[in-house]
Amino acid sequence: MKKLYIIRHAKSSWSDETLNDFERPLNKRGKANAPMMGARFKEKGVMPDIIISSPAKRAKSTAEIIAKEVGYEKKVLFDENIYESSVATLRKILTCINDENSTVFLVGHNPELNMVVDYYVKFYENIPTCGVVEIAFECERWADIEPKNAKLLSFDYPKKSDE
Repeated sequence: MKKLYIIRHAKSSWSDETLNDFERPLNKRGKANAPMMGARFKEKGVMPDIIISSPAKRAKSTAEIIAKEVGYEKKVLFDENIYESSVATLRKILTCINDENSTVFLVGHNPELNMVVDYYVKFYENIPTCGVVEIAFECERWADIEPKNAKLLSFDYPKKSDE
């Protein structure tokens, strides 16, 4: 089985209008939410085998903060193809992951993350900033992940209360 955690970057700042979109940093809320979501992963005992992130500043910061919170000691991989991506590109990135990795964190941006989640599990909710969608695939190879072997396991986000 393969597990994929789709993670939207934490809330970013729009305060400096001179910055281009790629360079926008996390704002105060984003800097609080990313470690909180990382702590939730840790509480659940979730440890990724690999973290792949957009290199945009807000996504990179989110990935690095979550990695620190869960105790991930490998390098976060930054793939520029995740920024301003498409469903086809994200699917290609996912299906090319080394099969030694069973649990993957993919950190990126909307609307593309929402579209790729919808492709695999017919998901109609908006993924808010720092939101996490957990999908399990009943297969042994990333090349074999498809909607037919995908199952939505959880959807979490900073403002979601413990129900």
